[in-house]
Amino acid sequence: MNNYDWSRFVQRIQIKAPLEKLYAAFATRSGMESWFLRLCEYKHANGILLADDGFIKPGDIYKWLWHGYPDSTAETGEFLKANGKDELRFVFGKAGTVNVKISPWEDGNIVELTQEHISTDDAGRSQYHVGCSTGWVFYLANLKSIMEGGIDLRNKNEKLQGVLNS
Repeated sequence: MNNYDWSRFVQRIQIKAPLEKLYAAFATRSGMESWFLRLCEYKHANGILLADDGFIKPGDIYKWLWHGYPDSTAETGEFLKANGKDELRFVFGKAGTVNVKISPWEDGNIVELTQEHISTDDAGRSQYHVGCSTGWVFYLANLKSIMEGGIDLRNKNEKLQGVLNS
């Protein structure tokens, strides 16, 4: 494993849903809250809050809160790319940058998430490479579950801690 690249990882999943619906799941507040977050705030650089179904643009900023975690774990960052169709990129705090690309494949689409520029020190390898990679596996599976069957797998009980689905 000496050649293993701890600075990045890629997660891919095939989802039977329209490309436009998958893009909106990442690029709108209501989309992100449907499968990923308990609270999503998207704002333009001038501070104006986007509507629930308003699409992000490059330079927009976010504030995210997750189910099962206190408000003190809020993540903030900026969108570097949002093409309005099939790709977006954002700064993910100290965890690096994340690129999401959606590509047609057979009777659905492949959602490919790449997280890179991860610090390769001990904390970066454990918290961001392993921790984020594991988290994205769950959340992408939850996106698939919601898009294909309508079942939300997230733990929304704040008293239940240390489980895979929060």
